[in-house]
Amino acid sequence: MREFVVEADGGSRGNPGPAGYGAVVLDAATGETLAEAAEYLGVVTNNVAEYRGLLAGLRAAKELDPDAAVHVRMDSKLVVEQMSGRWKIKHPDMKPLAAEAARVFPPGRVTYEWIPRASNKHADRLANEAMDAGARGERWSPSLSTAELDAGDARAAADAGADAEPGAEPGAERGAPGSGDGAAVGERIAQSARTAPETAVVPRPSADAAADADVRAAKTVASPGWGPPDMGAPATFVLLRHGETPLTPQKRFSGSGGDLLGLEVTVEEGLRETDFGAWEGLTFAEARERYPDDLDAWLSSPDAEPTGGGESFAATGARVAATRDRLAAAYAGRTVLLVSHVTPIKTFVRLALGAPPESLFRMELSAASLSAVAYYADGGASVRLFNDTSHLR
Repeated sequence: MREFVVEADGGSRGNPGPAGYGAVVLDAATGETLAEAAEYLGVVTNNVAEYRGLLAGLRAAKELDPDAAVHVRMDSKLVVEQMSGRWKIKHPDMKPLAAEAARVFPPGRVTYEWIPRASNKHADRLANEAMDAGARGERWSPSLSTAELDAGDARAAADAGADAEPGAEPGAERGAPGSGDGAAVGERIAQSARTAPETAVVPRPSADAAADADVRAAKTVASPGWGPPDMGAPATFVLLRHGETPLTPQKRFSGSGGDLLGLEVTVEEGLRETDFGAWEGLTFAEARERYPDDLDAWLSSPDAEPTGGGESFAATGARVAATRDRLAAAYAGRTVLLVSHVTPIKTFVRLALGAPPESLFRMELSAASLSAVAYYADGGASVRLFNDTSHLR
């Protein structure tokens, strides 16, 4: 059985604020970097970003070998303790993410270890690259990433300058020797391992670090900001909002209820509408009259839930993003029609643009309208169409 080490991290500049995650899959025996993943998430909390990093790392490992054993190393005590089953998961935004992470591999094939932040430099660099790219209005590009090299340099500097990480727990590992010392990295990982699609996964072949740096530097200078021409055909999602229902012209909250009639379809749970809780069937004015404080909180924070235990926009966003990653991997190079609802379709567009959650309130999406987003192999996305109703005229 192959053994992988997944190192993952997430960050939020504001908490909640502009956020991103990074994850790396390493060969447990050699320390070789096998895959990297990173993504800008828009405005979410730090904990959501950390869980999204964990999910990306586990999915990348599964893409490499679904039968592997995985040892996860993170500097998030919360995620490690919750996923190890020692802490309860109380926050509603964390529960679906934790449940989804637990389903990636069968029970017993994944173990978790907390590590100091200084020992998680590679994933931390990836998360920051994703946030920096989002701030520029771009998607993280693996071809331009220097996270692995930067992390190696940081470990080498730490080894040269100190015998122990400041503030580390007794016995905690320090960062590995410089990135050129593959055997030492492998030894460090093997000692820490207790065992033995989805987001864009980028295979990383072994290469001399100096040559790799030269290639990346050249790409950084030469790239005009567009993806390379050899990425292949994208996975294109044609997003169709369902037609008018009795509640549509009355502009009432309408979430997870309803039936599918007359068509043989494949039901995708991740594309359901947001659960609006006690607001289901109410107009905005009626919700404002009955639940003014809850509505104000909902309008001001993506983490706020509708009255009665509904679903926050942050939870909807995490659900849609996970569904997008899986479908984009399953339908690479193909065009797929997804019939869904207002919030999921707007979320597809928001995430593709790297826009904040409040942008959901600034989009008009008509009944039976068409939108389209293309997803490329490097993780980039292109919004091709939005709210087109020309076929109705």
